[in-house]
Amino acid sequence: MKKSLRFGAVAITATATLALASCGFGGADSGSSSGGEGGSTTINLLVPSYSDNTKGLWEDVIEGFEAENDGIKVNLEVQSWDNLESVVATKVQSGEAPDIYNGGPFAGFAADDLLYDVEEVTSPDTFSDFQESFIKNEQLNGTTYALPFIASARALFVNNDLLSQAGVEAPTDWDSLLSSATAVSGLGGGIAGYGMPLGSEEAQAEAAIWLWGGGGSFGNESEITIDTPENLAGAEQIKKMIDAGATQADPGSTQRSPLMDIFIQGKIGMQVGLPPTVGQIAENNPDLDYSIVPIPTKDGSPFTLGVADQLMAFQNDGDKAEAITAFFDYFYSADVYVPWVQAEGFLPVTKSGSEALADEEALAPFLEVLPDAQFFPSTNPQWSVADGAFKSLFGQLQSKSAADVLAEIQTQVDAG
Repeated sequence: MKKSLRFGAVAITATATLALASCGFGGADSGSSSGGEGGSTTINLLVPSYSDNTKGLWEDVIEGFEAENDGIKVNLEVQSWDNLESVVATKVQSGEAPDIYNGGPFAGFAADDLLYDVEEVTSPDTFSDFQESFIKNEQLNGTTYALPFIASARALFVNNDLLSQAGVEAPTDWDSLLSSATAVSGLGGGIAGYGMPLGSEEAQAEAAIWLWGGGGSFGNESEITIDTPENLAGAEQIKKMIDAGATQADPGSTQRSPLMDIFIQGKIGMQVGLPPTVGQIAENNPDLDYSIVPIPTKDGSPFTLGVADQLMAFQNDGDKAEAITAFFDYFYSADVYVPWVQAEGFLPVTKSGSEALADEEALAPFLEVLPDAQFFPSTNPQWSVADGAFKSLFGQLQSKSAADVLAEIQTQVDAG
């Protein structure tokens, strides 16, 4: 089926992590709860750039919030994903942590007792609106330290024309994926059967797709487990794909974003993609005949990799709690939250958001697989080490044995 829907106003750039000029947390009232005129409360908000429109989207939210909440001001700082973690670490170390932070793993901050239990800064109505599976992903030892912000799931994008030329169908399991991808690669002319991005950009994600698809996992909040027989099955299947010529050349150093551009150009038979990919295709190659199907797994059982970024609140100033609560309640209201999510091309984490987007055809394949989503063990403080180890080592599968690569990643994780 040819997809021609544009997924969100700016979805075509939703996966970019462009550095934007930031306003910083400067100003006379920065860092205080009553530094503005008339004793106004100032909330410092640090966020990453999801696209070149992120800053403007947040400015619109802030304008609406301030109009409805007299006496509360919001200081916005936008950073690229490349700089975000170092920026927040520096702020925390210097005693200038943001009041609200949109980022990734929170376990380290929670361990240092820097964060609110978000139920203390979220109204019961707002808190109960979140999907339970996502809230569980934000908990550590039973305490919820972050609110899910936006979600994404993955599915397999299939070039219908290329599969038809190769005489194969969309795969449902590893065996059919290997045979179909090999057949598509056999068409020649620079065509690759399966786009396999094992480069540092998102090696941990491609690894999860295969290792978890074979019954493995990366562990939980108390233990990171990479070097296991279950994970080995997925890593060895990757090597089978590479050795059979079912992938593009040099997958070990290939990054996901440019590889997806090649799929969009019609030169790759199949590649795992995200919701914003729909908008990218609509913008750059609307005539591409493609389908979106579940990710093939070892035995064909349903699975997707889920990702949910977080909003967390630092306990900087006790008398900001009410202002933070007001901001969370405003932002997650369907009229505000849904347009933000649509614009950036991701999935909502609230029940009301999913209801509002239930009729969006472009979202349907992703919303369908979301109940089967598995998540990175981001509540484990060691996950950041594992994440870095995957990015630096997993691409070596191209030239080393699967067992050796998993063992090296585990060694790096254990060493901290």
